[in-house]
Amino acid sequence: MCQTVIGSKFDVDPEPMTRHANLEPRTYNFKPKTDREVTHDLPFGWCSDPTHLRPVFCGNAPKRFSKGDSGIMDDQGNMRVAAVGDIHYAKTSKGKLRDLFVGASSSADVLLLTGDVTDYGLPEEAAILAEDLRTYVRTPILAVLGNHDYESGKSAEVQAALESIGVTFLDGSGVEIEGVGFAGVCGFGGGFDRQMLSAWGEPLIKAFVQEAVDHSLRLGKALTNLATEKKVVILHYSPVRGTVNGENPEIYPFLGSSHLEATIDHFGASVVFHGHAHNGEIKGKTSGNIPVFNVALPVLLRTGKEPFFLYKV
Repeated sequence: MCQTVIGSKFDVDPEPMTRHANLEPRTYNFKPKTDREVTHDLPFGWCSDPTHLRPVFCGNAPKRFSKGDSGIMDDQGNMRVAAVGDIHYAKTSKGKLRDLFVGASSSADVLLLTGDVTDYGLPEEAAILAEDLRTYVRTPILAVLGNHDYESGKSAEVQAALESIGVTFLDGSGVEIEGVGFAGVCGFGGGFDRQMLSAWGEPLIKAFVQEAVDHSLRLGKALTNLATEKKVVILHYSPVRGTVNGENPEIYPFLGSSHLEATIDHFGASVVFHGHAHNGEIKGKTSGNIPVFNVALPVLLRTGKEPFFLYKV
């Protein structure tokens, strides 16, 4: 059973933010769950006791994390997930979301970032975000890239800067944390339902549609590889029309795709989080009644919700 819980409010500047900083990620030794003991030095920026983290790599199987006795899951066996997207870190954003990050870290077991983590997709923006996350967050962080993160053609550098402090990016991949599976992709546009763009006509139109299909296929693969009963989907683009209502209908084709919805309903999920639609609505559902939440920061602030969305899985 999944339910929403309410956290406390924080004073957050909704405007875009950030600035470059020299990062020296902390490193910790941990032992993987293997038949032989192998010690690795890897950077982590999100766990107060990272010796309890034991990633497992099994071919295409999802990575698994265990936090041992560190307190993950509540007494009913639910995981507390904090989700937010579209934080748009800019070159003047250092410390701007301190209260959000501290609040999410203290209220939840996992923090999800649903894309547009930077404003112009610059490594400098990602570096200052990485420093803030390393300083203020003490939970695992899972993320997907958003369209803004691709803007400068340096998405790989943006991702690397955040991975250096322990953020795990999902792009057709999955992660399992204490029996809860997480799968994610950025997603793409194309529109919804009967108004969804068809792969017909010019090659550019066909390529546009194929991009949306490819993201859906990667999401399907990630969901297939999860062996957990509870599955959480992380996207940037919306899988349903309901959570983009409020935006101009003319731009619906650029806000999401029903290809994602079809994949989610086919393979199943407990809940879906996305961002991107700043003027959309916070709550929707797929045709199969899977709850979908638009956790773009402007949406959360406009609707009077907390600057992160707290949910029990």
